[in-house]
Amino acid sequence: MPDAFIPLHAIKGRGAATRLPHRFERDARDPFDDGWGTLEEGAGEPLPPLQTEVRFEDVKSVLSENDSPDVHFDRSINPYRGCEHGCIYCFARPTHSYLNLSPGLDFETKLIAKRNIVEVLRAELGRRSYRPQHLAIGTATDCYQPIERELRLTRSVIELLQEVRHPFGLVTKSSAVERDLDVIAPMAAEHLAAVYVTITTLDGELARKLEPRAAAPHRRLRTVRTLAEAGVPVGVSVAPQIPFVTEDMEKVLEAAWEAGARSAFYTVIRLPWEVAPLFKQWLELHYPQRAGRIMARIHEMRGGKDYDANFGTRMVGTGLWAELIRQRFEKATQRLGFNRERIALDLSAFRPPGAAGQGSLF
Repeated sequence: MPDAFIPLHAIKGRGAATRLPHRFERDARDPFDDGWGTLEEGAGEPLPPLQTEVRFEDVKSVLSENDSPDVHFDRSINPYRGCEHGCIYCFARPTHSYLNLSPGLDFETKLIAKRNIVEVLRAELGRRSYRPQHLAIGTATDCYQPIERELRLTRSVIELLQEVRHPFGLVTKSSAVERDLDVIAPMAAEHLAAVYVTITTLDGELARKLEPRAAAPHRRLRTVRTLAEAGVPVGVSVAPQIPFVTEDMEKVLEAAWEAGARSAFYTVIRLPWEVAPLFKQWLELHYPQRAGRIMARIHEMRGGKDYDANFGTRMVGTGLWAELIRQRFEKATQRLGFNRERIALDLSAFRPPGAAGQGSLF
């Protein structure tokens, strides 16, 4: 008797369909059909929504150094581990493996908040050896994911950066960044802040599948407009580009330009470690008819593999398909006027903080 097919389920509001075992686990468990039909009984029923759990962490360091030539910042800050937005393509998913948690559903339902982030950051910025460099917030997980509404860790980081006049850029898919315009806009006026909004597609139905708890595409465009009207330098990220899935790059760029974005960048999809099987599960669930074609094009951009982590090519890929995406992006941005002026942030204004709770005479 052939093995019974056990279908995946789309879980409302979640990107992953399973708690995929992480790469350090010794044992993996799969559903098994014992012949009594118990698996098929509930196969057509939607699974109940999963609750989000927040755990708190006291960290010893906040600033992460970057030595990759592929990204244009020197240091980064991520107030949260895991991300409730649930983007299926997120390259940060494998970091949950180091916490003995699944890069699948655990990554988007078991979140870790760095509750002492401001105290540690203040100490790091106050070191005599510290010199300001280009700082990015939210490069791994979104700094404005839903739990920021209550915890306000990103807000507290930006307030500290305002206090010490340290420039920063941040990237987000959330309209929640608008709540902090009272801090961001004055810093932007002094060349101390810039914001990049990720808009992967204008297709709302696709966005709900790709990025289930992120803001809708039209809402992100409104955020771009709000930021631009407040005088904040704003850019758009059309990342990641996924062959035969995200096919409206030019329309996204046109809409972002109209809303006020003046810089743009892209990457192609990255599938490191557990992201590859999770993305294949997602394709099986949402696009089974074209899953083979999609993965074939990804392999074409990655030297025949799911992923190639080499510097210089890991962000944009190689081969004919990668070149086609590059040409489309460059022609669209040149036609519209993107990237004609670099967003320059002022590194000279920084003044080191005093000890926590210590005021200043000046």
